[in-house]
Amino acid sequence: MRRIFALLLLVLAALAPLPALAVNPDEVLANPAQEHRAREISAQLRCMVCQNQSIDDSNADLARDLRLLVRERIKDGDSDDQVIDYVVSRYGEFVLLKPRLSGKTIILWAMPVLLLVIGGVSLLLLLRRRPVQRTGSVLSPEEQARIDDVLKN
Repeated sequence: MRRIFALLLLVLAALAPLPALAVNPDEVLANPAQEHRAREISAQLRCMVCQNQSIDDSNADLARDLRLLVRERIKDGDSDDQVIDYVVSRYGEFVLLKPRLSGKTIILWAMPVLLLVIGGVSLLLLLRRRPVQRTGSVLSPEEQARIDDVLKN
């Protein structure tokens, strides 16, 4: 039983999805500390072609160009924030996988809640202004007398 469990665990470990990093060996920096920084920065930047992958995971030509640009800026002595600011200045905020908190992003995230509140208040005001419609009308005394006669017989 232990052997079967160990074999099953080994098979599952072999089939587990591993990240397929697209960094080519010719892109890797010689300095391990700089390469580590480059990988961390690349993991934060969106591939503009793939859009839901970081440039570190993408095989697109543009992602390769961005990886090389990041490594070049790191070699030139830029800090992580300077490298990210440079890429954002060229490609816009959309290049960041996790957007920065700014006025635009606050509006973007608050808009669905704000629209829901506005819609709810509008619906409430609309329902309060509508006249109440009764399903039945009030019977005249003659009609009531006729119904009472029918019910007695």
